[in-house]
Amino acid sequence: MTVETKPLVVVAAGGTGGHMFPAQAFADEMRARGWQVALVTDERGKKYATNFPADWRLEVEAATFGSKMPHKLIASALKLRAGTADARRNFERTKPKVVAGFGGYPSYPSLSAARAMGVPIVIHEQNSVLGRVNRLFAKSAKFVACGFERLDRLPPGAEGVKRVVGNPVRNAIKAVRERPYPDLDDAGPLNILITGGSQGARLFGDIIPKAIVSLPEEQRARLYVVQQAREEQLESVRAVYRDAGVKATVESFFSDMQDRLAAAHLVIARAGASTVTELAIAGRPSILIPLGIAMDDHQTANAEGMVMGAAADVVPEPRFNVETFVPLLLERIANAGVLKARAKAAWQLGRPNAAKELADLAEQAAGLKAG
Repeated sequence: MTVETKPLVVVAAGGTGGHMFPAQAFADEMRARGWQVALVTDERGKKYATNFPADWRLEVEAATFGSKMPHKLIASALKLRAGTADARRNFERTKPKVVAGFGGYPSYPSLSAARAMGVPIVIHEQNSVLGRVNRLFAKSAKFVACGFERLDRLPPGAEGVKRVVGNPVRNAIKAVRERPYPDLDDAGPLNILITGGSQGARLFGDIIPKAIVSLPEEQRARLYVVQQAREEQLESVRAVYRDAGVKATVESFFSDMQDRLAAAHLVIARAGASTVTELAIAGRPSILIPLGIAMDDHQTANAEGMVMGAAADVVPEPRFNVETFVPLLLERIANAGVLKARAKAAWQLGRPNAAKELADLAEQAAGLKAG
């Protein structure tokens, strides 16, 4: 296949890791199949796109339409209209075969232009609740692919195009699936990984270290803690562990997250779609604290399958404090058999072929693969 004849897929994604990482895994798969790949995102999205396999990129200005203030609505509408016009001019020149939207407001211009031009659309929703932009274009899409069986807010009439594929994950995380759960017994060393999303969670830095140092001495002495903390909390979190004699590594970012995840016996985390997906792919038991202000409480919905599958506990944010968390944490770390069983349950929930299944749908939508 010559460069000139390669079909083009436009990947449109919002400016967070939750949108960009699945988009990148999908793009890697499409590139491997001989497609050209273009990325449309905003300034924030570029921060997560260092290794994104794009032949070319288009930056658009993000604009939300959730405000109830008229002047902001008008400004957003003008930005979206201008972005759509830019995308349309670009598409008339580059002639994409399919546009894949991964949610977030920066995906709106590409999806709007594609719909107006009759270019096939595929949507991927990472969460268990369809996001606002994906909701707007769901009925225009050839397929609405989703990360979880549960998908709330799917518009009436779009049920027939829903396809459950899972969330594409980076190859480095997929490789953890082949690594065994670390050896564990009731008295030996136990590794805890604590992560609060791309920016860290202030609440985790306030509560979790205090809970861990409140554990009985015989359990506390077993632990090695790896915790992501916000930059301004690093020294205070380190001091709590240091003063209690708990072995810990505390950083604001881990570039080797796949190795940290592979070494973990238990993960304490938010319930973002990427996090929940990666825990299942890796097969690691978890305690999840959904973000209380998440739109439509979608993080609680994301965690539902892990809870029903006996792979995770969920602690609602309003009930997340030292007094309630210590008993749950102690119950989990004191029973190696339960943690091993939960690790196996998580592994069985994993969907490691999500990127391939989503690429199949994109090729079907483009008319280049039979359904």
